[in-house]
Amino acid sequence: MEDLIGILVQFSLFGGLILLGLFMGGRAERKHLRNLEQREAALAGMLVTDLKCYPGGANATATPEMFVGEVSIACDYLKAFLASLRNILGGEVRSFETLQLRARREATLRVMEQAHAKGFNAIGNLRLDTADIAGSSATTNQKRKMVVVSVLAWGTAYVRPV
Repeated sequence: MEDLIGILVQFSLFGGLILLGLFMGGRAERKHLRNLEQREAALAGMLVTDLKCYPGGANATATPEMFVGEVSIACDYLKAFLASLRNILGGEVRSFETLQLRARREATLRVMEQAHAKGFNAIGNLRLDTADIAGSSATTNQKRKMVVVSVLAWGTAYVRPV
């Protein structure tokens, strides 16, 4: 009987921690997404393109300048656990897709905010480079693999004629 009670206590503790992780991780992700939306709305007038040659020309009075933004975002343990289950069963790991999307948006916004602070209103030749930190490249000696996505964004800022 005591063994059964012990198992029930452990199971309820595990379930409680899963629910807490689901609630807190989801809350943090929603907060970050709201923050990204607000910052993107504030910079809605800025033109961002990945074209090498800036469309429409640039203002000759302002010298173009390169800006770099980098971000690393870690996945919470609950998402990592659920992704490992998904990996066993097969299919898309959507929790990692949202992690990657958030990292790309954040890195791009950092480039845009730096350029806007210096008076530029357009970014051309925007490039993104992604790295998986401690994910698939982690050593086999580690018990847990923490998934961290790092995104480096860079682009050339211009003053476009309005």
